[in-house]
Amino acid sequence: MTKKTTSLPSNFFTQQMAEGYDQRNSGLRPISDCLHFLMHLALTRVPEQARILCVGVGIGAEVLSLAQLRPGWQFVGVDPSTEMLEVAKARLAGAGVIGRCKLVHGYVDDVAEDEFDVVLSLLVAHFIERKARPAFYRAIYDRLKREAAFVSAEISADFDAPEFPSMLEDWKQVQRQMGATEESLTKLEAMLREVLGVVSPQDTSALWKEAGLSLPIPFFQAFMIHGWHAVRPAN
Repeated sequence: MTKKTTSLPSNFFTQQMAEGYDQRNSGLRPISDCLHFLMHLALTRVPEQARILCVGVGIGAEVLSLAQLRPGWQFVGVDPSTEMLEVAKARLAGAGVIGRCKLVHGYVDDVAEDEFDVVLSLLVAHFIERKARPAFYRAIYDRLKREAAFVSAEISADFDAPEFPSMLEDWKQVQRQMGATEESLTKLEAMLREVLGVVSPQDTSALWKEAGLSLPIPFFQAFMIHGWHAVRPAN
């Protein structure tokens, strides 16, 4: 994330929330597993020795997923939540991969390194306000090697589309899997529109191209969660 551009405060995830993150999302494990599987396929052409930047690394799920398959990859994970980073550090240490990882407290702008072979941003962009998205994507572009890959997944929806009401009902089923109450579900649309920085797939594509990235290629969709990959062009 870029500095001061999130819709939620940096201390939104308490220690208790961070430690219980996996348990709360256990009902969505099949979606997460599918996202990670397809992410692996999208990154097939990345060299065996590579540097990966994980923006909004959270508790380290994508690092764990990739590190087990690619022993030559080195990782930098950045997140504004110290609580999430503490949980990530413990999990990565427990998996024996912490030696290949560097964790940074902050936002993408706080990552001094560049020339990464891959930048990942999974389920992060919808926390970025619309007005701050250009700077967010440009910061990612600036940290990529030429012809290197950017992979992102986010909640994305066109609120004006005729199918949106039906999509919202589907999304409520996803939230029920995560333990949402019926009372909280009545506020779900307001959360998407007013609290999170949800934009349409068309807007996301335009923002990526504006930042200098190639045409985004869709590789994943699960209800409102969309995934794309692109590259920083050679020129």
